[in-house]
Amino acid sequence: LKYCGITLLLSGEGCSLILKPSRVVVGFGESVTVSCEATRPVRVLGWESAIGAVHTQEDRSVQWKVDSLIEWIEEPICYGVFFTAPRQCEEKLNLVLYKTPDSISIRQANHTGPMVEGREYQLLCEVQNIAPVQYLTLRWYRGQTGVYQHSFSDLTSSSPVQVSSILVITPTKAENDAEYKCVAELDLGPEGPQPPPTLASEPLAVSVYFPPTFLSPETEVLDFTAGAEVTLNCTAMGNPTPVYSWQSVHPTEEKMKAEAVITSSSLPPGTYTCTASNTLEKKSKQFIIKEKIKGRGKIYMLLQLLKSVSFLTVLTTPFIHLW
Repeated sequence: LKYCGITLLLSGEGCSLILKPSRVVVGFGESVTVSCEATRPVRVLGWESAIGAVHTQEDRSVQWKVDSLIEWIEEPICYGVFFTAPRQCEEKLNLVLYKTPDSISIRQANHTGPMVEGREYQLLCEVQNIAPVQYLTLRWYRGQTGVYQHSFSDLTSSSPVQVSSILVITPTKAENDAEYKCVAELDLGPEGPQPPPTLASEPLAVSVYFPPTFLSPETEVLDFTAGAEVTLNCTAMGNPTPVYSWQSVHPTEEKMKAEAVITSSSLPPGTYTCTASNTLEKKSKQFIIKEKIKGRGKIYMLLQLLKSVSFLTVLTTPFIHLW
């Protein structure tokens, strides 16, 4: 179209050109072929492109073909010059050249070594050389459970880039030895590969330090008979693994220092304090041993029997006097 001496190119619905397909998704290094067809007689029909440019005269169809697409070019344009108005128009091919990542990795950010329960940490996922980044979604997992996803739809680069994502966590003792990973998914739409290509990082195992926690923290009172075995169970969960020490007024203390569970038939009555400690904290628990007098049950029964005999004696006395 000419207006005031300026040639205007028409595109869209008014253009007599049809691209087949109109959108094409090509993997880096793959071949691609797209046909451009004119719906009315055409003087010149061609493709404008940095690679594979071609044109023909009076043919109603022309192909843009590349055997191995390895350059990040602008989208090719099919153009036509017609015998009748509108004499010129063009259609731009929706070309998506994609590349899966070279690598994906996960690590702790600004921290090394074990984490401490209740503190905040950052995990960093890095993706190398991926395109186009606007089709990328990074998914974070703890074990098999998805915990976060990060999309990059606001970015517009068509050539390969490096991107990263941060996951903020506040670990608990239940998450000790949990494994985190991130997965890059490139969803290129219905014209792209199905299912969408993915690449997962190696898992990152997280060690969480937490203070000792007794399985049963309450003070325990134990009754025992002299000579019988008694068990003091001071087991505590913790990371690092707790070490144990015992305190009492008795000389058995030295033998009890490193044991979480004490089973003995020679512990004298009294109070025993167990301390479980690791690099984070110390916690204590008490055991009170009370001796049960041996044979108490028989004496009690004998006393009850004597009371019964005395009662019977009182009841039978009148009958004796009658005789």
